[in-house]
Amino acid sequence: MCRLLEQPRATQRYRPSIASDEEPLKAAIIHFASEYGRYGYRRIQALLEREGWLVNHKRIERIWRQEGLKVPQKQPKRSRLWLNDGSCIRLRPCWPNHVWSYDFVMDRTHEGRAFRILVVIDEFTRECLTLEVSRQLRSDDVLHCLARLFVEKGTPDFIRSDNGSEFAAHAVRDWLGKVGVKTLFIEPGSPWENGYCESFNGKMRDEELNGELFYTLREAQVVLEMWRQEYNTFRPHSSLGQRPPAPVATLPRGTGCSPWGPPLDSSRQHRLT
Repeated sequence: MCRLLEQPRATQRYRPSIASDEEPLKAAIIHFASEYGRYGYRRIQALLEREGWLVNHKRIERIWRQEGLKVPQKQPKRSRLWLNDGSCIRLRPCWPNHVWSYDFVMDRTHEGRAFRILVVIDEFTRECLTLEVSRQLRSDDVLHCLARLFVEKGTPDFIRSDNGSEFAAHAVRDWLGKVGVKTLFIEPGSPWENGYCESFNGKMRDEELNGELFYTLREAQVVLEMWRQEYNTFRPHSSLGQRPPAPVATLPRGTGCSPWGPPLDSSRQHRLT
């Protein structure tokens, strides 16, 4: 054709063909990115597939870059605590209710008054079991919260925490021993040993606490409970095959695999020293 028209081939370009669903797809990506500002394009793809879109991840990444969408870099990973022989001293969760972990997170309401959040998660299913919000949370409050969860969810085999006074109190340890729950305390100054809970705390602060201004304690309780429900039932989780954590909570004990994909890798298997 160029020879017939006597035009140099270097001056000719193919006209790109734009798919008919390009604009609706772009609008959907921007909508999800605006609604869930801390999700990357892979998690956005999971949400799109949930809505019925059949689209290649490369196309989503292209639109993501064209629209200037970006998620700030994650914090650098920290290594776990290993023994000289290369074995890990942490007990790995192998089934639902095998290992729970709990921790405190602090935030402030609009007038500057502090409040605390008691976070309890199931390490295997990654489900957030509760977010208890109060101005003050002591060992008695921890006991009341655990008693309620044990009735609702069942009793875990182990529960992991740091050495805070609310968790290491004799009343808490004695009560847990009576109901048959073994305690796992991390080494002082080693928060990465409670990695599942620390990871959840980081997501909660990044996706919710840093973007919300709470005027009252009641508002914080309601908003954080709404976010917990969204986290458990809607938010795609990368370690669960981009599925939310809550459905995995129905996994039968001892199966050692996820209903959303192939068997879990060996790093999730039970290892004790």
